[in-house]
Amino acid sequence: MRSKLFPIVLVAALAVMLSSCGKKETQETAEQKAPAPAAAPIDAATVGEVTGTVTLDGAPPTFKPINMSAEAYCVKAHTTPVLPQDVVVGDKGALANVIVYVKDGLGDRTFDVPKQPATLDQKGCTYDPHVVALMAGQELQVVNSDQTTHNIHPMPKDNREWNKSQPPGASPIEDTFARAEVAIPVKCNVHPWMKSYIAVIKNPYFQVTGKNGAFDLKNLPPGTYTLEAWHEKYGTSDQTVTIGPKETKTVTFVFKAASGD
Repeated sequence: MRSKLFPIVLVAALAVMLSSCGKKETQETAEQKAPAPAAAPIDAATVGEVTGTVTLDGAPPTFKPINMSAEAYCVKAHTTPVLPQDVVVGDKGALANVIVYVKDGLGDRTFDVPKQPATLDQKGCTYDPHVVALMAGQELQVVNSDQTTHNIHPMPKDNREWNKSQPPGASPIEDTFARAEVAIPVKCNVHPWMKSYIAVIKNPYFQVTGKNGAFDLKNLPPGTYTLEAWHEKYGTSDQTVTIGPKETKTVTFVFKAASGD
């Protein structure tokens, strides 16, 4: 009798186990597909801003003019020597080409990608601007204003690498970067002195400093944020700032000049 009942019991037990596993898998799948709770909408009546400056403490490095003699057109494009843009300092140590952005504090908020493309020009055999920032998914438009062939070669770690040639008079190159990455080095394989950086950021709260070292991050909802300042030579610096409704806070980032500059 036992021998006849054993297969029946075994089949019943397996059916219960499979039913249980199926329910668990269905539940896990449903949990994975469930959308994350939406962040509270930003109330335009309560937004504030963070302003500030980035400075260099110490003497900036000295650079020799770029040697463009390998390309006659590039030499003729300039009436004065061209210096590298690695460190550009204005009055009172104001530091240019620094990316300042909200690194953390926005939670699960998502933002519309700007329809207007960010632009990177190849002009006088240099990249203009030296540092360009855009949102993830925003179009980057690369222009060749020179009468010589260039190529643009971004070398990301977290995005897709590409390398495209652009002869004189060619249509703009249009491409995007899917993931946030600060910052992607760019080179021209034709003219080795040409270099630039592309910062890809997941929110719209960012700015690249000019020669006055200033930045202004507008329309921030009340909250506590981690701001990061990035410079190609001096690395990164983080600060935490809390802003209330309609409040403006001022933040100063100071980078130390490297010894031996």
